[in-house]
Order: sequence, then structure tokens, then C-alpha cells
Amino acid sequence: MDKNYFSKIRILDGGMGQHLLAKGLKPKGSLWSGTALIDKKHHQLIVDAHLDFIKSGAEVIITNNFSVRRVRMIQNNVEEHFNYANEKAGELALKAKEISKKNILIAGSLPGQNDTYILDQRDRKIIEKGFYDQAKLIKPFVDFYYLDVLCGSKECELALNVVEKLNLPVLVGLHVKKNGKLPSNETISEVVGKCKNKNWLGLIVACVSPEIIENSVEEVKKLNIPFGYKANLWKVEEPVPVHKFASPSDKVGANPVKSMGTRDDYTDIRFLEFSKRMLNEGATILGGCCETKPSHIKKISILKN
Repeated sequence: MDKNYFSKIRILDGGMGQHLLAKGLKPKGSLWSGTALIDKKHHQLIVDAHLDFIKSGAEVIITNNFSVRRVRMIQNNVEEHFNYANEKAGELALKAKEISKKNILIAGSLPGQNDTYILDQRDRKIIEKGFYDQAKLIKPFVDFYYLDVLCGSKECELALNVVEKLNLPVLVGLHVKKNGKLPSNETISEVVGKCKNKNWLGLIVACVSPEIIENSVEEVKKLNIPFGYKANLWKVEEPVPVHKFASPSDKVGANPVKSMGTRDDYTDIRFLEFSKRMLNEGATILGGCCETKPSHIKKISILKN
């Protein structure tokens, strides 16, 4: 693909996992959106959710394998479905693209390999193997990889090692806290300085509030790389790891909204105004994460014109 793809304004999809729940998915244990991959009866729901974002103007959709990283599959006693679930995430994204007949791109999600929003303290070899196991399964279906809400240079470096081996470009998504630093206590600039290489397509601030994104923009725009965001609309200022609100023993998994809330006041128009401000700062990669809906993406898609 064109390594300069994100030098122009591009619209990403929104919060796939929460959109699946809004469409009726009942999560099991702590699998969240991964529930839909394991059970075949939900596969059409995934295709439809992707299509909702494509119809709203998304030029890039992200595979729905965020919650089927191996550690979470083991915790939920469904590890035997690991290969199937990750391959199916790629297949269903490609099916949605084919149905849409639109020239969109598919980004392969490579999430942090332990819990979300916290630094993975495990052995480097274990973490890298986790990235590789997911990446090789989704590779046949994707145009590039998306490092999905990573929390420090350690896991970013390990994920990039895998990307290098598999020879695809990558969009890097880093998660920051309200203090402007990653959970590793590194700045975005420090992580980029340690990890940036020829495979990078761009950098986004991932699954954080619009306010935190705006506070980060002065630092990010100095890094000489296409940048942007996938903003969440949780009510809490900083989202919490899944183990804080869901357990593998739960027969009916929790909707994260119950513990983190949703910003009903953050209307489509308000999301558009935020996106315009980011555009004025030089952002070219515009999208949403948890609790951003197809309507939010549709509203910001006008910025392409």
C-alpha cells in the first residue's frame, strides 16, 4: 500500500466492540466483543457492524480481534478457539468490504497482549509470541497492522518486531493518561524516538478522551509523522482495565458502560467540532474508539470534502 496514505485526511471506523453490544451482542465472561467471533450465530452481526461504519464514511475498518488475544482466551477457558476466532475476524472484515463494494482498507488489530490500559510486565518472549500468533492469523486479510492501544515502548518494540517479520506497514496507536504520559510513564515522544521505523504509516492517540487528545496535540504534531486519534466517549476520565469490571467466571459478561459510563452529551456535532480543531492542528487520521457510533463517524466524514 501507499506509505503516504495517511498524509491526506482519512476517516477510520468507530467503537466496534461497543457497537456490537448496542446491536444486541451479549458478552460472555471477559471476552467482550470476542464473544461474537467464537459463536457462529453472531458472525453476521460483525459483518453488519463493519458495514454500519463503512456506510457512515469510514475508509479504514479494524478487525474485531481485540479481545481474542491468547491470554484472555485462556482466562475464559476458550483457548481452543484462538486460531478460529482470529482468522474469522479477518474473514468477516473482508466480507464486509466485498459486500460494500468500496475501496476501503482493512487494518489488522494487534492489541496489548495482557490487559488493556496497563503496562504488560511479563517476559518479552511471551509478549512477542502473543503478537506474532495473532498477526500471522489475520495477515491474509489485512492491508496493514494497527497497534491497538499500546501502553509503552516495550510492547511497541515487540509488536514492531513481529510487523517487520511479516512485512506489512503499521499504524501505531498509543494510549496516554491525563498526565500526558503512557502507562509506562514514558512520553509519546520518547516512545516514538525508541520505536519509529520505516514501517510506520502514522501515529494515533488511542482510546482516550477528546480532552486528553487535545492536550497531547502540541507534542504529537512536532514528531514529523502523520497523526490523529481514535477517541473514546467513556464518561470516566481514564478508562480502567477489564479485570476491574468483568470476570471470566461471569456467565453474562459486563458491558463496560456499567462501570465507565458513556458521554451522552458528546453529540455528533460536538465530535465534529472537536475533529475540526484537530484538523486545524494538522491531524489527518480521524476516528473513534469505544462509544463512538456510526453517527459520529458519519458526521466527521464531511471533513473529507
